[in-house]
Amino acid sequence: MTGELAGLRVAVTRSRDRAGALAAALAAAGAEPVLVPLIDFEVGDNHLLGASLNRLRAGEYAWLVISSITTVRALKQWCEAEGTVLAELVPPGTRVATIGPTSVAVLAAEGIHAELAPVDVQSAAGLVALWPGFPADDGGPDRGGNARVLLPQSNLAEPTLADGLAAKGWTPETVTAYRTVDYPADPAFRLTAALAHSRPEPGSGSYPLLTPAEAAGEVRAGAVNAVVLASGSAARRVAATLSPLPESCLVVAIGQPTRAEAERLGLRIAATAEHPTPAGIVAALAAAVQQSAPSTTGEMK
Repeated sequence: MTGELAGLRVAVTRSRDRAGALAAALAAAGAEPVLVPLIDFEVGDNHLLGASLNRLRAGEYAWLVISSITTVRALKQWCEAEGTVLAELVPPGTRVATIGPTSVAVLAAEGIHAELAPVDVQSAAGLVALWPGFPADDGGPDRGGNARVLLPQSNLAEPTLADGLAAKGWTPETVTAYRTVDYPADPAFRLTAALAHSRPEPGSGSYPLLTPAEAAGEVRAGAVNAVVLASGSAARRVAATLSPLPESCLVVAIGQPTRAEAERLGLRIAATAEHPTPAGIVAALAAAVQQSAPSTTGEMK
């Protein structure tokens, strides 16, 4: 096996239908991905969400903020149930913002142009830092007029976005688009909508799938060399189901908010991805392996 992560057995804390791109990137770098789904997603309150989306469609909001790719899935699932498509929800006068280039590409594949997204700090805080004050002095259709911003999000979303926009003079309206739950979700409510931007990875169904109990046993036995945390919710579930992790097990966070939550829970973070993408996670893990080489090389090769 060759590659910068050769010989590394890596636990990916995502379900099979959401882990393909990351698992494939790890495998391409020589690692052996194992899937340990810990969190899942269910639809939110469809009545409240539908009311908000109908107001969006009627042009009542100046901005729509998409704060995660899972939000796109939740909105798309609502649209499919209603016999419509995402692009029809956003009228010409409404602007769209999101949290990074990956989300911009996901939305573009669904026919939605996002015109505001951070590149360096791809998070809620990064988007707030870019957000114009109200009234917006940028020539946009909301200049001096509509201050309403629709923010569909997880039931566990931090108030960073809503508070940040309000501090800049806007009127954010939050609605629960989806619920983050322990894996597995109730089949009757699970988010199942497939995104146009997603493409099945060759062999994505071949990666081993472990229950949390099985993964905990392998972590304690030293058979798992690294764990990838893709969200604060995943960090909480890792702390609850896999801890304590041995010092030789490298924990990588997808971004600073996930790192902060993991450290609050007492998890030791070996590296944080500079960008919240499969390539960014691979690069962070490779850096962690390099840094820990004197103490772990013998175990990983």
